[in-house]
This record gives sequence, structure tokens and C-alpha cells, in this order.
Amino acid sequence: MNQPSSSFPRRTALAALAGAALAGTAAVPASASGRRTVRFATFNASLNRGTQGALITDLSTPDNTQARNVAETIQRVDPDVLLINEFDHDDAGTAAGLFVRNYLAVGQNGAAPIRFPYRFTAPVNTGVASGVDLDGKNGAVTTPGSDAYGQDAFGYGWFPGQYGMLVLSKHPIDARAVRTFQRFLWKDMPGHVMPPGYYSEEARAVFRLSSKSHWDVPIRVGHTRVHFLVSHPTPPTFDGPEDRNGRRNHDEIRLWADYIGGPRRSSYLYDDKGLRGGLRPGSRFVIAGDLNADPYDGDSYDHAVRQLLDHPAIRLPATPPASAGGVETARVQGGANASHVGNPAYDTSDFNDTAPGNLRVDHVLPSKGLEPLGNGVFWPTSDDPLYRLVGNGTTVPTSDHRLVWQDVRVG
Repeated sequence: MNQPSSSFPRRTALAALAGAALAGTAAVPASASGRRTVRFATFNASLNRGTQGALITDLSTPDNTQARNVAETIQRVDPDVLLINEFDHDDAGTAAGLFVRNYLAVGQNGAAPIRFPYRFTAPVNTGVASGVDLDGKNGAVTTPGSDAYGQDAFGYGWFPGQYGMLVLSKHPIDARAVRTFQRFLWKDMPGHVMPPGYYSEEARAVFRLSSKSHWDVPIRVGHTRVHFLVSHPTPPTFDGPEDRNGRRNHDEIRLWADYIGGPRRSSYLYDDKGLRGGLRPGSRFVIAGDLNADPYDGDSYDHAVRQLLDHPAIRLPATPPASAGGVETARVQGGANASHVGNPAYDTSDFNDTAPGNLRVDHVLPSKGLEPLGNGVFWPTSDDPLYRLVGNGTTVPTSDHRLVWQDVRVG
């Protein structure tokens, strides 16, 4: 296995046993035909804090242990285009700049520095007061800093921007063409599965579908545009028999399924600038994020993520991203993992072993028109020197999620 000073070889493919060994290949430059290999990745890095501005404070110096672990994980995998979930948003982008400068640009524990010349971030719904009583308790709570406030925010959060998102890229981002769907209303999705009778008419009138946001971030790879479609749907838990979060998670995932589904499916959508519709048929895209949905296990409503895994516009790799660490962890921890239907090699999160157990909730899904190559889940086994970056589930040195990556050939 890798030594502490090594990095994941560029353009690697996991062996059949899902990470027992890494079969490395050399970096693939642009060919004479203009085809390039690009590594897309998603990582719920848990760079969220309990109070507004705390993340900026933590990143202002280069010695925050968790941030160093996040940076090293990213450096070891060396993605070209990366979504970070749970990165607290600030309007000035201060935290993003500090993380890039103080952590990613500095080699961590012998890993090579990584530089992303391009980045995108934008406001999210978490911690944004709705002004109405969404949960039917305590009236409309509009003062930040409490669970009651989070329950009445458009997306759960104790302050605006908590659990935000950040896109980092080595390839140019077409910032003027970015589309965001932060303010799209849940009621405006035809056939939505909003829980009947749960929300008041006042709440239904203003309730935004996206718990954080949905972003279409166009990436220019040579002469090809690849739409990086990123989001972080709400967990399908922390609710009651009405399953309000499970249903919302389902429809947040459905937004992307409709967005890539052609004009008939996407015509109802409108972005934050008022532009209607979805992607043009034939567009290249990669869907990425902590979708909080496992295709077989967990609490998803109606197998929500299968709306994407079974979508005709998506070209899945021969095998999903995998790791040997997920297999080992499920075996050692037991509990709910023992009754799971899904292959633990594909797990991407180390959750409570009573319920729901470890799950495959982080996804990187390329479109037709892109050729999927190697992929993986950064989840070293306990005998690997890099195991210190993932921990045993009781000790969480970095995040309870794992970085997931997928190489694709573009052009």
C-alpha cells in the first residue's frame, strides 16, 4: 500500500477487489485529437463550524488539524475538478481563499501541493430564514443560532451559509454561464412528493426545493464544455412519519434527473436569473455531490438516487468507485452493516452502525459523450499509513464521508 510520502498515482484504476491495490498509469495529456483525461471528484469535507465566521478563523492559520487532513486527502487523490460539500459559505469568499492558500497550496505530510486556479461558490439556503413556521413549532423563528432557527430556515443551518459548497478546478470555469437554482420553489415541480397536509399554505408558498443549492458550473476542458452539476440534498432522516426530509431529498435528486432529461422533462425549471429549462440534449455533464441517498440501503424515499443511476443520459463506469477500506470497516463494525444489500466496497460514508450503517451516498456520475475510466473511494485499510486520515468511525480525524473520484476522457 502507499507510504505516507506517496500520492495516489494520476489516472489510477482500482483493482477488482476495490482498492486492495492501486493500478497506476501515467498522466494522460491531451492527444492530437484533443482528448483529455480529467479527474472529477466530490468530498463532503465537514469543513462546517457551529458559529458564523469560525471557519475563517480556523483557516486563517496553516495549523488547523482537520483542515490539514482535508487538504492532504485532496492532495493524495489529486483531482482536476472538485466539489467540496459542507464548506461554510461567506459572501466575500474569504474561507475559500484561505483554504486554497494556507492548506491546498502547502504540501501536507509529504504530499505534493495542489493548485486550483479557478473556483466558484455562491449563496446557499442553509441557515437562511424563511420567515414562516416551517416545522409547525414555536412560530416563525428568525434569530440565528439555534436548532429552532435551523428548522425554520429554507435549509437546516444555524446561520446563513452553514454547510455550503465550493467548486475548485484546474480547468477554466465559465462563470458567466453558471446557473444556480437556490430559489426554485418546491411547489413548482410538477408531480412533487411534498408531504400532503404537513406544511401550511403559507409555508408551501415560499418553500424552496434545494436545501443548499443546485449549481450548473460549466468547465472548459480544451474545446469541450462539461457541465459540473453539483448539489447536496438534505438527509432523508431527522423527521417523522410524514418523511418530509426523505421526500425533499427525492425531489432534490429529481431536479437533476429532469434537468438532463430533455425539454419535455425540464421545461418547468427556472434558475435564479429567470432562465427556464434544462441542459440541451447531447450536452456533456458530470453530476457530483453528497446526495445523501444509497441505491439499496438507508432511509431514501422510493430509492431516490436510482433516478440518476438508471437515467438514459448517464454513462456509468463498468464498476462504481470502490475501496477496500469500506469492506474492512463494514466487517469490523458490523451492526446495521451486516444486513445491508449494497456492496460495502462502494460505501462512501462511515455512519452510525446501529442505524443507518455505512452507505454509498457520495456520487460522481458522467454523461454519455464522456468515457468513464478509473475511479475510486479514498478509504484506506487499517494497515495503510494513510488510514490516519479516515479513522475508525469512533475517531473522525477528517470527515465521516470519503472523497470519491471518477476519471473521464473528454473530447
